[in-house]
Amino acid sequence: MVRAHGAGVRVDVHVVPRAAATAVVGVYGNRLKLSLAAPPVDGAANAELVAFFARALGVPRRDVAIVAGETGRRKTVAIAGVSVEAVRALVP
Repeated sequence: MVRAHGAGVRVDVHVVPRAAATAVVGVYGNRLKLSLAAPPVDGAANAELVAFFARALGVPRRDVAIVAGETGRRKTVAIAGVSVEAVRALVP
């Protein structure tokens, strides 16, 4: 789900677009499950995912990147400058 990678972490996520609010809702298999308030149209859900991690972890958006799964629900996100513990603290 969350693993150290270089000077940051990689997070495996399962996203649910078009939700009422953007939030971490738990764990789905071995992935962090997030609901996204944006629709999966024209990159809006991906932009919301990047913005959520940047906001929640206090890093600039440029430090958050989707490195796998841009067109699916299962994605891998790279986040620079944060620890594994910081990401795990987001899980309710």
